[in-house]
Amino acid sequence: MADWIVECGIGEIRAARIVDDEIVEARIEPDDALRAGTILSARLVRRIPVRNEGIVAWDGGEALLHPLPRAVTEGAMLLVEIMRPATPEPGKPKRARARPALPNATPRDGPSLAGLPDARIVGPFDRDLLGEAGWPLLIEEATTGQVAFPGGALTIALTPAMTLIDIDGELAPAELAVAGTRAAAHAIARLDLAGSIGIDLPTVGDKGVRLAAAEAVDQVLPQPFERTAVNGFGFLQIVRRRSRASLPELFAQVPAHARALLRQAERDRGSGERTLTAHPAIIAAIVARPDWTTAVERTLGATLALRGDPGLAISAGHVQARFP
Repeated sequence: MADWIVECGIGEIRAARIVDDEIVEARIEPDDALRAGTILSARLVRRIPVRNEGIVAWDGGEALLHPLPRAVTEGAMLLVEIMRPATPEPGKPKRARARPALPNATPRDGPSLAGLPDARIVGPFDRDLLGEAGWPLLIEEATTGQVAFPGGALTIALTPAMTLIDIDGELAPAELAVAGTRAAAHAIARLDLAGSIGIDLPTVGDKGVRLAAAEAVDQVLPQPFERTAVNGFGFLQIVRRRSRASLPELFAQVPAHARALLRQAERDRGSGERTLTAHPAIIAAIVARPDWTTAVERTLGATLALRGDPGLAISAGHVQARFP
């Protein structure tokens, strides 16, 4: 099997690396996302010299620029390279981050998941390799922040400062610290967590156990990343390069659930009209993108009917074929 399975779905590209019939890494790229590596022309709207930074803007977006070019004045145009897209957060999202493009650079789009080396591209009529490997469970983990492992569970929480992972369970503290940290490292890769990540382990006094827990991260999590040792309070910090929104960040937003529901519809094996029943916010997100509906109807050769149900959770939408 190819290293990566890639689905070019409606509104997004999905990618997963599957080992022994299980998803070990996953990524989602919305079609309208600003990709890292994109080079575009932007206007410097504000200089912040005390931080060696500036704010640049273009039609449809803005970014924090670092380092700040000395010779560029406010209002001037320059080419910038996107290092990280805007980060969705409650309230005001963090701006994208950019740097001045190299002198010989030209405008271009950043690399897409569709171009992953040696990837196997699959469509809605192909075998559902992602589904068979546990894609619905992966989405549930991203949505709820709850990840089970033998003897315990992880709780993943998004904060403005970092992504926090709490380890809890019924194992003995030393065993739970190592098993939980190993599970956390797997979850980081599966859910595409990046940036600053904190893992809260059970407090253990044995330095050997703390060392074994840290080594579990090195054994599981693909490079590149940096980490601290486990301190005496049972806290370990990991830093991974952020180039896109993580799955929990995406599924904290309505459009991701709308696209997930459309994936269900695309792969429904019934016939006749399909009725999509979901929370009204999900239905509104689908209505706002008629091209999504048209694409699903073209795939199915049937029409879609949309029905809002305020009693459903955001993630609880479902599809019903007229002839199952």
